[in-house]
Parts: sequence; C-alpha cells; structure tokens
Amino acid sequence: MPDPRVVQAGARAREAAELLTHPHVSSVLVADGERLVGCIGAEDIVAAVAKGLDLQAATAAEVADGNVVTIPPDLPLDEALHRMAELDLERMPVTDDGRLLGVLAREPIARRLAEDEPPPPLEES
Repeated sequence: MPDPRVVQAGARAREAAELLTHPHVSSVLVADGERLVGCIGAEDIVAAVAKGLDLQAATAAEVADGNVVTIPPDLPLDEALHRMAELDLERMPVTDDGRLLGVLAREPIARRLAEDEPPPPLEES
C-alpha cells in the first residue's frame, strides 16, 4: 500500500488537501514516480486558493513547494534528530539522489536514542 502522505505529481491538488484534513497529517509529499518533487502543507493550499487555482483542476505539483529539506540515508540518527530539532520539523524525508526512500519521524528517533544511552552514573553518598 502506498504511503497515504505521498501523492503523485499529477494527482489533483484536492487529493492532497483532503489528506491534510486527517489527524496527525500536517504535510503531504509530492513525488514524480520515486523522485521527490515537493511538499504540500495547509499554507500551500491556502495560497493556491488565494491565487484562484481550482484544486480539482490543479495538480499536486502545481501547488507543491519545491524547496523540501531532506536528509540522506547514511546520516547518523543523532544528526538527523539534531537537524529536525533545529528546523522544528516533526518529520523529514529521506532521499538518495532525489529518490524518496522514506520519512523519519522525530519522536520515535528521540525515544530510540534515549533507550540506547547508558544510565547516568550512581552518585556516591
């Protein structure tokens, strides 16, 4: 099953707008095949409507913001978490030469890294 947070570039912008109404979905990635071409958030939908675009006629690629921050697959998790925190992002696409591989979510990474840390040393009394 395809990721419900990814639509193809030729899909109707309305499809992405409908996905944004689901709980916990704040953005929808736009792909052309396997290549990431953009991202659509609520602000992109509002801007498109303000410009007079018909969301039923416009494509997702026409509405998407093409400036998507991504991370490479070989970036260590602690660095990925740091970058996400710096940018105040909950999720970040993972790409390899523009090909969308997946999406990292900040909360599970933070939890995993916390589990991997050794416990603090015991204080001597």
